[in-house]
Amino acid sequence: MPSGYVALVLHAHLPFVRHPESDYVLEEEWLYEAITETYIPLLHVFEGLKRDGIDFKITMSMTPPLVSMLRDPLLQERYDEHLAKLEELVEKEIEHNEQNGHVRYLAEYYAHEFNQIRHTWERYKGDLITAFKQFQDSNNLEIITCGATHGYLPLMKMYPQAVWAQIKVACEHYEDTFGRPPKGIWLPECAYYEGLERMLADAGLRYFLTDGHGILYARPRPRFGTYAPIFTETGVAAFGRDHECSQQVWSSEVGYPGAGEYREFYKDLGWEAEYDYIKPYIMPNGQRKNTGIKYHKITGRGAGLSDKALYDPYWAKEKAAEHAGNFMYNRERQVENLYNLMQRPPIVVSPYDAELFGHWWYEGPWFIDYLFRKSWHDQGTYQMTHLADYLRENPMQQVCRPSQSSWGYKGFHEYWLNETNAWIYPHLHKAAERMIELGRREPADELEWKALNQAARELLLAQSSDWAFIMRTGTMVPYAVRRTRSHLMRFHKLYDEINEGKIDSGWLEKVEEIDNIFPNINYRLYRPL
Repeated sequence: MPSGYVALVLHAHLPFVRHPESDYVLEEEWLYEAITETYIPLLHVFEGLKRDGIDFKITMSMTPPLVSMLRDPLLQERYDEHLAKLEELVEKEIEHNEQNGHVRYLAEYYAHEFNQIRHTWERYKGDLITAFKQFQDSNNLEIITCGATHGYLPLMKMYPQAVWAQIKVACEHYEDTFGRPPKGIWLPECAYYEGLERMLADAGLRYFLTDGHGILYARPRPRFGTYAPIFTETGVAAFGRDHECSQQVWSSEVGYPGAGEYREFYKDLGWEAEYDYIKPYIMPNGQRKNTGIKYHKITGRGAGLSDKALYDPYWAKEKAAEHAGNFMYNRERQVENLYNLMQRPPIVVSPYDAELFGHWWYEGPWFIDYLFRKSWHDQGTYQMTHLADYLRENPMQQVCRPSQSSWGYKGFHEYWLNETNAWIYPHLHKAAERMIELGRREPADELEWKALNQAARELLLAQSSDWAFIMRTGTMVPYAVRRTRSHLMRFHKLYDEINEGKIDSGWLEKVEEIDNIFPNINYRLYRPL
C-alpha cells in the first residue's frame, strides 16, 4: 500500500471565441495555438503511456466553451487551414536557412512536429473530444466540468438562478458530450462562496476543487489541512490546492519553467523575420503576430531578448527529465513526512492550467510524460491517482464548511473586481434580473421560445470571467470590452423584443449562428429556485 497519493489536475479552458461573421479574428488563434501546443501534445503523452503499459491516472477539466469550440465544424476547418499555413512556413524556413546549420535543424524539428500533429488531427478526423474520451473510458483520465461559461460565481451569488444556470447548463452539456453525468467540477477560478455546495449537490456533483486556503480556513479547522479532502454538509467533497507543488511548477521565477535550457516564449519568428518574408503568415492587415516557431531559449534570468541563445530540444528534454525527477523526489519526501504526521495516506493535489503545459511552457508535456514514467518505475512511496478514484477508495472524510476563496491575487475576488473591470457588474446584474424575469414566461410560439433561449446564451457568454480577467491583465482589452458589450446589447435587444412581441426573426437567426453554444439550453433554468 502506498504511503500517499499525488493527483495531477489540469484545467483545460478557453473562452468561447467563434466569429463566422469574419474571415479572420486574431483571438480565434487562442484555440489553434492550444490545439497545436497543448491538447494534441497531451494526447501524444497519453497514447505513449498507454502503449508502454503505464496505468497513468490524471484529472482534467474540459470546460463547456472549450468542448463546444473543439467540436465546431467551422473552427475545425479553420484550424486545418491554420496548421497548413504553419507547415508551409516551416518548409520555407528549412529552405531559407540552408546555410544556417542550427536554425535549419530547428526548422526541420518543427516540420517533424507539425507532421505528427497533422497525423494525429487527421487520425481523429478533427474530433479531439473523442480522442480524450477514450482515456476516460479506460479510467486513466477523469474528465470533469466547470461553469457553463466560466462565470465568476461569488460575484453573482445574489442571483441564485444565475449561479444555478452556470452549474446546471455545464452538467447537461457534459452529459450530452460524454454520455454520463460529471462527478466533479473545477469551480471557475477555483472561486468558492459558502452555500455553493448545495447547488453542486443538487446538480449531482460529487466533488469540487478550490484553493488551499478555502480548506485551511474551513470550520472546524480540518485536521489534515489540504492533504485530505473535506466533506461539506451536503456530502459534496472539496479538494484544496497544494501550495508547495503549485509554486514549483507554476512559477517562472522560482519554478521549473524559468530554466535557461527551456524555449523562450516571447521571441517568435513572427516578430523576428524580415517583414516582406513573413507577411503572408501574419495578420491580414499586416500586423505582426506570434507564429509558434521559436528558435531561442530562455538562456538566463535577466537576459534581454537580443541576448537569447539558440534553443536545443535535446538539452531541453534532458532538463524536463531532471525536473520531473526532482518533482518526484520532493513529492516522495513530502508524502513520507505527511504520512508520519497524519498516520494515514495524504493526497497532494497539484492543479494547473492545462495551457501551461506546451503553450506557455513548451516542455511541459515532456515533464508530464517523464513524471508518470518515473512515478511508475522509480518509486513506491506515492501512487498517482485521479480524484474520482481517490474518493471511491477513501469514502470517510472530515465534515467542514469551506471558506470563501479563489486562486486569484490575494486569494479572493479582487482580480475580477477592481478599477479596471468593476464597470461590468451593474450591467451583468441588471441582465441577470431581466433573465430571471424572462424565465417565468411561457412562450407564445416557437420564435419566442428561440428568443428566450438565445437570451440565456447571451447572458451566459457575457458572464465569462475571462473578460474581467483580460481587462485586469491589460492584454487584448478592447476585445474583452467588445465581447462584454456585444453580448449585453444582444441580450437587451432580445429582452425588449420579447416583451414587445416584435421579435426580429432574421436578426435572431444571425445571432443564433454566431453565438451557437449550448444548442439544447432551456431558458426555464432561470425560474425561481
